Amino acid sequence: MSASGTGPRRTMTISSATGSDLASADALLVQLAAMRTGDPARALLRTKVIEHFLPMAQRLARRYSGRGEPSADLAQVAALGLIKAVDRYDPARGVPFPAYATPTITGELRRHFRDAAWMIRVPRPIQELNLNLAGTVEYLTHIVGRTVTAEDVARQLGVSRDQVTEAMLAAHAFRPLSYDQTTHSGDSQRIADTLGEEDHGIEMAGWREALRGGLQHLPQRERRIIAMRYFADMSQAHIAAAIGISQMHVSRLLNKALAHLRASITSTAQVP
Repeated sequence: MSASGTGPRRTMTISSATGSDLASADALLVQLAAMRTGDPARALLRTKVIEHFLPMAQRLARRYSGRGEPSADLAQVAALGLIKAVDRYDPARGVPFPAYATPTITGELRRHFRDAAWMIRVPRPIQELNLNLAGTVEYLTHIVGRTVTAEDVARQLGVSRDQVTEAMLAAHAFRPLSYDQTTHSGDSQRIADTLGEEDHGIEMAGWREALRGGLQHLPQRERRIIAMRYFADMSQAHIAAAIGISQMHVSRLLNKALAHLRASITSTAQVP
């Protein structure tokens, strides 16, 4: 009796839920809320409701595209938020379903970016601000009718310009670029090819300047001896023959010049 009694009612529920005489999506939701959880027809109606509002979820997902996450992944996350909204929605509260579902879906997308998408640790306030940027820029563009500036966004969101700039830069933390990725110059040049190498000569620049200053204060003959010994790589005997003095005299002049240079470099390095 009970089985035969419930069969026709289930058949009528399915047909009324899927028939062309369905007035609106609101009727679907009202009917879904009135059905028992264990009713097999409820699963079919629930699927139809989800399919009906799926384009809305996909539109919300597209707002978050271009941030390093695959579009298919965002669509799945939005669909999950839609399912949660359908299961939790209560028509008796009088809130239109789109108004109820939108924050639920966007909240799911935000959690996805917060918990799964960021590959580099970014403070939570900056994450949240970053996720608000795209929608704010789109809204302001329609309002002001020109290119939106960081100051415009900052005023709209009630934050500073520096915070907006930091949030924009934080977008690179979603998916850092690989060194092997090619540049946008149109050739096959990698990012790694554009990076500079460590220049060990930079730290010697100060010492070279100090040495140059010390050389300028040496007598001309001592400068010549230094140049012949350390730049031309001549022996003391060859220097002595070239200048016309003894090798011992060359040695004394060389030691004197080196002592002067060491004192000059040391005093220069000690200057704050």
